[in-house]
Amino acid sequence: MFTIEARKMGYRVHTFSPDSDTPTGQVADIETQADYHDLLAVRTFAQSVDVVTFEFENVPAIAVEAAAEFIEVHPRGEILHTTQNRLREKTFLSSNGFPVTPFQRITDLEGLRGAVSELGYPCVLKTAGFGYDGKGQSKISNEDDIDPAFAGLNNAESVLEAFVPFEKEVSVVCAQDQAGNFVHYGVIENEHRNHILDVSFAPAAVSERVFAEAVDIARAIVDTLGYVGTLCVEFFLTTDERLLVNELAPRPHNSGHLTFDACITSQFEQQLRAVCGLPLGSVDLHRPAAMVNLLGDIWENGEPNWARSLTDPNVKLHIYGKLEPRKGRKMGHLTATAESAREAVRIALEARSRLNPLS
Repeated sequence: MFTIEARKMGYRVHTFSPDSDTPTGQVADIETQADYHDLLAVRTFAQSVDVVTFEFENVPAIAVEAAAEFIEVHPRGEILHTTQNRLREKTFLSSNGFPVTPFQRITDLEGLRGAVSELGYPCVLKTAGFGYDGKGQSKISNEDDIDPAFAGLNNAESVLEAFVPFEKEVSVVCAQDQAGNFVHYGVIENEHRNHILDVSFAPAAVSERVFAEAVDIARAIVDTLGYVGTLCVEFFLTTDERLLVNELAPRPHNSGHLTFDACITSQFEQQLRAVCGLPLGSVDLHRPAAMVNLLGDIWENGEPNWARSLTDPNVKLHIYGKLEPRKGRKMGHLTATAESAREAVRIALEARSRLNPLS
C-alpha cells in the first residue's frame, strides 16, 4: 500500500527483503532479495536510492545503521532500536513520564518469581524482542503458570507486565514531517481476536477528554523521539478512563489501514510525504469507516468468494499478494464506510461472512 501511493505520485520504488515476489516487490520497480544481515547488500541497496524507510520493525537495527552510512533513513535507526524491543520501549516511555502498565525486566526464573510477587496475579510475560500479534507472550494467572511461562521463553530476555483490566483498546495513527509539522487521524478503536487485530473503526467511541488526551500523548511521544514518518501509538483504555500506552509501531499500522479508503491522505501517503520531504496531507475522514482483517483461515474451505464480499458498494477489498495463506496470517482486509462507525463495522463484518465459498 505504501508502494502504491508512491507510484501514484511518480516515485520509483526499490524494495529490499529476504524474500522474493513480496507484496511490495509485486508493485515496486526493483526488488532486491537478500538477508537483512548481509550488510554489503544493504549498503549497495542504500547507494541506489534517495531515501530509505521500513514497513515493519523487525528489520535489524544494524541494517538500518548500514543504510544510514549513505542515505537518510526515516524513522532513524535509534528509534527502531528502541521500539523493536519491549523493554527498551517501556523504559523509554516510563523514563519520559508517559503512562504505561507497571513492568519488570526478567532474566531468570528467580527474578520472575520475585516480579510476580511484586506485580501480583494475573500478569503477562512477554519476550523483550521481536514479538507481534500475541507471539512470545503468556498470561500468568497463578503460581503453577510461572515455570511453564518461563520455559517458553527459551532463556530470552523478557518483560513482566501487570495485567490491565481495560475497557477497550484504541490507537492514534499520526505523522510528523521533517519540519516538525504534526497531523493525526484521531482515535481509532480496535477489537482483537486471539491476540490478532480483527476490527478497527473510526471515529472511536470515546469521550472528548480521552480523545484529546490520546492525541496529546501521541504528539508528545513524536516530539520526544524526534520522529519523521507515520507512527502508531497503541493504548489500553481502562474502565476508569485512564489511557496507558501499550506499544509503539514506528510505521503505518494495521489499525490505520482504513485510511487508505476513508481519508483524503492515507497513512501510507503520509509516510511517503514525510520521508520524502513533502508537506503532509489532509487527514480528513470522508465518512465513518471500519476495517476487518482477512486471515489465512478464510482459505480453509477453498478460494474465498470475493465477488459475494463486494455486493455492498460501500465495501473495498485489499489482498496483499502474500504467496501462502496460513492460519493466523494477515492476507488482506476489507473496509467499509457508512453514516456511523458501528454501521460500517456491521457492513464490513457481513461482507467478510460472505467470503465462505461453502455458504
